[in-house]
Amino acid sequence: MDIGQIFIVLFINPFTNVLVAIYQALVFLHIPFPLGFSIILLTAAIRGIMWPILAAQTHQMHKMQKLTPHMSKLKEKHKNDKKKQQEEIMKLYKEHGVNPAAGCLPAVVQLVVFGSLYSTLLHFASASTAQTVAAINKALYFPWLHLTATEGLDTSFFGLNIALSPQTMLSYAPLIILVPLLTAALQFVLSKMMAPVKLPEDKKAPKKEADFATAFQTQSLYIFPLMIGFFSFTLPIGMALYWNTFTLFGIIQQYVLVGPGSAGPWFKKIGLKKD
Repeated sequence: MDIGQIFIVLFINPFTNVLVAIYQALVFLHIPFPLGFSIILLTAAIRGIMWPILAAQTHQMHKMQKLTPHMSKLKEKHKNDKKKQQEEIMKLYKEHGVNPAAGCLPAVVQLVVFGSLYSTLLHFASASTAQTVAAINKALYFPWLHLTATEGLDTSFFGLNIALSPQTMLSYAPLIILVPLLTAALQFVLSKMMAPVKLPEDKKAPKKEADFATAFQTQSLYIFPLMIGFFSFTLPIGMALYWNTFTLFGIIQQYVLVGPGSAGPWFKKIGLKKD
């Protein structure tokens, strides 16, 4: 069994089964737009399961942001001795209980989830055909989950076909561009919330040449939302539905755990503020 087959067995097939199980339950309950709501419910469940991991990551990032002024002083103090600089920074991390690698696991998990759901939705994109329905049914663990070849999957969601991409629909539905724009905007809000707050002394201090980490953080604040917006333009709308749900949960989690961060002024304008 090669790596591709292992990935299918361990990740894609389980996601397919859970998604179809939720879908079949919603169909049984006569809930409209069952596939769209299945994606939302599955995303909410994933976010709930990952809450402890993501909460730990959020707290670690917040601690690191608070240490930024101290790190800047250490870098300035030991600017001619990189080894000593790294030793002092690691000592600072240890004193404050910070683990710089804490964000790796959530990132890997999210990539696996995104890849698995994307692969699953690719099958659903042409689920109206008997051949594709048969392929989906082959991945299902129980006969009672099987889809009928005649009905396939209901991929409509408030007038949109979530198995299609905005790119393919743009010529006859120009307002579909709002989907990737919304996706990019939500991601930008979350990125802004996660960015470190500039302290008054930081604003008054003379500008220095930014190090790689600071420059990367500043650029990613704008580049990452644009990338996500572009992906949501070219991928099935179901993926944007997943990503937007995941991001909304992220915004709520960030606000509850550590506050609005650099997006504080935006939240104050709409009457939301957190001490």
